[in-house]
Amino acid sequence: MRLPDLEAWALFACVIEHRSFSGAAEAVGVSKATVSKAITRLEAQLGTALFHRTSRRLALTEQGRGLADHARAMLAEARAAEEAAQEGAAALAGRVRVSAPMSFGLAHVAPVIARFLALNPRIEIDLDLSDGVVDIVAQGFDIALRIGRLPDSSLRARRLRPVAMHIVGAPAYFERHGRPGHPGQLAEHQLLAYSNVTGPWQFNGPDGAQVTLRARGPLSANSGEALLPALCAGVGLAVLPDFIVGAEIAAGRLEPILPEWHPPALALHLLTPPATLRPARVEALIAFLGDALGENRMSRTVQETPRLVDSPSVGLN
Repeated sequence: MRLPDLEAWALFACVIEHRSFSGAAEAVGVSKATVSKAITRLEAQLGTALFHRTSRRLALTEQGRGLADHARAMLAEARAAEEAAQEGAAALAGRVRVSAPMSFGLAHVAPVIARFLALNPRIEIDLDLSDGVVDIVAQGFDIALRIGRLPDSSLRARRLRPVAMHIVGAPAYFERHGRPGHPGQLAEHQLLAYSNVTGPWQFNGPDGAQVTLRARGPLSANSGEALLPALCAGVGLAVLPDFIVGAEIAAGRLEPILPEWHPPALALHLLTPPATLRPARVEALIAFLGDALGENRMSRTVQETPRLVDSPSVGLN
């Protein structure tokens, strides 16, 4: 199928409007030669002359007069489409697709989105909560929140705040199995693993010491929150973020151990596709999430850098 030469039709309409090739060229911001070539190209495609040209005069042919209204209509429709798109991009209305980890999304993202929607009733949000692999670009997400150590990619990311990790167990577990005094002793204990985080457990300690081991035990789950009942029942030990175990620690149902040893630092990141032009509704939600979830809730100065996360990405829950 042969597509119409829309550029040539638009320039034809501009020549009619400005009554000269040079006037159309100046109005559009192209050279007179570009306009002339476009008209010649259109005439060749249509098989008819559109203008009578002399050194002093430019006039429409009969065929040109018959096609003038079509050209004007095409140009008007194109301008109207651009104006509608620009108005839509500037308006705080329309749909925004957001991806976030399950537990963090339920506890922290969903309440923030509820407040945002109350302030912006014309915006619709499609919130997808998952701890699985998500291809942000291919699945059409505007924003993704991720916690973890993430590889470089073309996606854009904003680091919102650090995420503390704790090595925890229930008092009943420590009564039965004792309290390890060094990460190397964890291999002798029952360990509960978050299966979406691949690779061994790593710990950094005093004077740059490091310990690495693989978690082995009676339970693994693709949701960190799913480990809580077994943890609180004294089934084993786990390494989980503060937003999952913080309340349990405060209530005394879990106890942190090995305070001088820490898993590698993690952070909450807000990710967006690589395009730099975003609708106003997306920019507004990015700013709102940054305020609500950032380390300094009143600051919008978090540096955005074009790094982090291959399109398939995993959120830590």
